[in-house]
Amino acid sequence: MHRFPDEFADLLTAAGRAVLAGRSPLCGALAAPRTRFVAEAGLVSERRGRAAARLLDRALYDLLEPLEQPIPPESIWQMTADYGELLPKTARLKTAYLERRRERAYRRAEEIGLVAMLRSESFAAFAAALAGRALRRHWGIQLLCYGPGDYIGPHNDHHPEEPAARRGYLDVHVSLAGRGVAQQWLVYAAQGHFSRVADVATMGGVTAYRLPFWHYTTPLVARPGAAPASARRWGPFFTGSHSSQMRPRPPPQCRRPQRC
Repeated sequence: MHRFPDEFADLLTAAGRAVLAGRSPLCGALAAPRTRFVAEAGLVSERRGRAAARLLDRALYDLLEPLEQPIPPESIWQMTADYGELLPKTARLKTAYLERRRERAYRRAEEIGLVAMLRSESFAAFAAALAGRALRRHWGIQLLCYGPGDYIGPHNDHHPEEPAARRGYLDVHVSLAGRGVAQQWLVYAAQGHFSRVADVATMGGVTAYRLPFWHYTTPLVARPGAAPASARRWGPFFTGSHSSQMRPRPPPQCRRPQRC
């Protein structure tokens, strides 16, 4: 692969295309009041996904910028009361912000077709099908890359200062894990506890989040002796807000509410 396809649909398996066509049980999954997270393997072709990961390795890895937010020492040594721990969001990974048009990473992502694919009509339709409601026409895009030991600590992705996101929004991530990745997990809260776990070390899996809610991504673990390029997990993603704050409804292609 020398360039991403113009449409996200061209990366999908039959199961992924069924989501677009409104024939999948995943349609409208996030419209269910108690469902905030969905993880499903096998929606993106493994063969095409591996080709996409190799393209990202060649074209973009050297242009990524580090995203590092370590645990602040004062979170321990400036405590004044027992059991008063407060931990801000921590993280270590690499990223490319695909809305910063002046940066080299954006220009390269545009050259290889990544920007166009993430902004394609089929990606928007795929996200709306999972959300079970229409989404705004403008959405954010970003590229993440995890290596050994990379993680994101507990956070909730609530943005009360942003009018379009303060009442909730959607993230859809595509997971492109190399053969050298042994494991990585997404841990999320249910009924007030970090009690749910999903495997995100997949090649061709999709995760969808109805934010905000508490979650974190565990450190990536590489297989012993794995080559550096094979021990990465790429994660291009889409983030979009709902077109209204009305009661969730399925997108037009869905035949009935919440499940299609």
